[in-house]
Amino acid sequence: MLKRITEHDIDRTRVSEKAVAVIDKLRRAGFDAYLVGGCVRDLLLGKMPKDFDVATDATPEDVRDVFPRVRLVGRRFRIVHVRMGREIIEVSTFRRPVSDEEDHGPHLSDDGMILRDNLYGTIDQDAFRRDFTVNALYYDPDADVVLDYCEGMKDIASRTLRLIGEPKIRFQEDPVRILRAIRFAAKLDLELHPDTEAAVAPMCEMLNAIPPARLFDEFTKLFLTGHGERAFELLCEHDLVEILFPLPPHGEALATLALASTDQRLKVNKPVTPGFLIAAFLWQAYLDRLERTATTAPDQSDDPASTVIAAQQSTISIPRRHGWFVRDVWHLQPLLADRTSRNVARVLAHRRFRAAYDFLMIRCATGDAPEELGDWWTNAQTQNTDSLLRELPGGPRRRRRRRGRNRRNRVPANMNAANGGPNMPQEAAQP
Repeated sequence: MLKRITEHDIDRTRVSEKAVAVIDKLRRAGFDAYLVGGCVRDLLLGKMPKDFDVATDATPEDVRDVFPRVRLVGRRFRIVHVRMGREIIEVSTFRRPVSDEEDHGPHLSDDGMILRDNLYGTIDQDAFRRDFTVNALYYDPDADVVLDYCEGMKDIASRTLRLIGEPKIRFQEDPVRILRAIRFAAKLDLELHPDTEAAVAPMCEMLNAIPPARLFDEFTKLFLTGHGERAFELLCEHDLVEILFPLPPHGEALATLALASTDQRLKVNKPVTPGFLIAAFLWQAYLDRLERTATTAPDQSDDPASTVIAAQQSTISIPRRHGWFVRDVWHLQPLLADRTSRNVARVLAHRRFRAAYDFLMIRCATGDAPEELGDWWTNAQTQNTDSLLRELPGGPRRRRRRRGRNRRNRVPANMNAANGGPNMPQEAAQP
């Protein structure tokens, strides 16, 4: 039943004026329109929304007629991106569920997943087809009123994340909602409603049917939005990690530190990359593969790193650029341990050195690598490496240079980021 709530905690000064302008223009054209979803939820929770979405009874073609600068996106259901100055406001048409009879064929797969969900409807139909009650709230900025069809305000007040409808059916319709539940709970500090939580375990196996490319998108949303460590804790609590990555219990510490590092970088607006986290999640699988390769002596062309990454593709699709990043970080780990004069110079000059060094540091923190090695490379970035090499047990370690080797491309041993050497690209950095 609809509740029109006039007493709420939305700070009107935090509402995008561009989004309000879109709503006003649609209404002047004879359509109904409201702010909807995550932006309303975040405003009620006292957070600053990242994006502002508008829901309307105007079709995408109607919206295009009203605004001169728009872009229609989506296949299953088209939405409109309206450019207002430097902002892009996402405008979607009210939707309703599909029935087999009116759509001339099944709208669900044999497993119960939604195949089609692209019929226009009314605002109340739109509310009940959304996933969680806290995402089914509409805000009228002109009247300063929140429209609540699913008791979302009650769940906002109790900080509860609850699925709309029967939880098992809603998870069955789209298993990715399981990961969305974990993400929202971590990001917004919400507790899963008991009925919602109870449906996770029986339905989690259906995540195996989700296309790998879509799971990669969910992976980035889970772990690259500043709340990755908490999201990982919740995944572990609900035994969901194994569905995404082959992570043994002793590999959790490395993954946790990598996520904490990423969260910290995001807090201070430093760049992050999915490749660093993938390297951490698959590190134990890579070590296991290395060990098997050493004992079975396979074809020399076999690359354990490529084998592990290729095996992961059937679950989570890893874009090629991130796969190469992971390989470089892994391949540099033994080179970091081989501290010879020439090798140190090459490692310091490598474009992935900073990422490999960061990876080494979290390995040291978990006992996977000696702390002395991490300390040495920390000093190597600001001190003379020749003197550091002489301090190693056994004295200086300098490989003899072969006669006749071209010396033009040699890199000085002390060339590093601290004294003018090449810096690693920002997109690959990770402290």
